[in-house]
Amino acid sequence: MQVDLISITPDAERLIEEAGRTCYQSHKRASEASSAGFVRMLVSRGHTSVLEHAKATFRIRGISRIASHQLVRHRLCSFSQMSQRYVLQEDVDAVVPPRISASEQARKIFDDILKASRQAYTELVKLGIAKEDARFVLPGALETEIVLTANFRELRHIIEIRGSRDAQWEVRKLATELLRIMKLHAPNVFADLTINEEGVVVRTDQDRQETKTEVRS
Repeated sequence: MQVDLISITPDAERLIEEAGRTCYQSHKRASEASSAGFVRMLVSRGHTSVLEHAKATFRIRGISRIASHQLVRHRLCSFSQMSQRYVLQEDVDAVVPPRISASEQARKIFDDILKASRQAYTELVKLGIAKEDARFVLPGALETEIVLTANFRELRHIIEIRGSRDAQWEVRKLATELLRIMKLHAPNVFADLTINEEGVVVRTDQDRQETKTEVRS
């Protein structure tokens, strides 16, 4: 899996502060160093609607169709995905779940069915069957590429939901990659979200305690 940031709102946290201070009419209290604390205050108080003014776009490669089906359920995002209708799928790699890879017997079953489905796809295409119909024999394990655009509020939601302990392993890995990137570019928006030693996204209460006195500051 490879996750790359393509685009992000310039000075995103400054923009969020501007929007937030409009609500409190506290523009005069803004300074060169005020956005970090103010943004953390907004997040800790659950005033996250202002995060929607900033957005980011990612290119995601090497995830399975199964993972992408989970991702596109987030309807507030915008998606552009590699088309199986138009792109020949004969040489597309597959994502193998770790628990299948760990078992020689399970891996053989997986490889055999993958080989058979690819062979069926190739034969159907050679028979003149359109790719949009031949793809019906392909497994959800095949890799895809997708471009995702989301505002910061929705990104927080995706990261929390898909990065949780109960999330499917592949989409959880994607969520943690998104979080790592966003912590570099908007550290105060995502300061309360961390990745624990198990690779699970957890929310801390530290920022809530630090920022509870920052209201209208």
